[in-house]
Amino acid sequence: MSSVVFLPCSDIEKTYSFYHCTLGLPVFQKQGDSLYIFDTGYGYWGFCQYSDRRSPLSGPQGACLSINLASNEAVLARYEELKDCCNVYKAPAMHPVYPVFSFFILDPDGYLVEYQKIAEP
Repeated sequence: MSSVVFLPCSDIEKTYSFYHCTLGLPVFQKQGDSLYIFDTGYGYWGFCQYSDRRSPLSGPQGACLSINLASNEAVLARYEELKDCCNVYKAPAMHPVYPVFSFFILDPDGYLVEYQKIAEP
């Protein structure tokens, strides 16, 4: 079993370039000229440039897309790979409330993308 989350985007080609070319997520499927589904290794993220031009669910009250990595060291290594080619929202740090070590970048529509390590209980 797996899951797919579908999110609106404003420019499918910019979204494709960010998630596939920059972040390296494999394309699971392309549907027509306006939808890509990316394989995160844990499930799928689908982005669609809808014909009704619906707005992305981004910004401070919007969606946060998280990928859990194997260790804090893996989070730091991924940060080093991405910090100069992505819009960094927050550098690597422990969350002040939750047992999570992570950093955040922004995609072309302002979606928060988090790389994290959830601490073991």
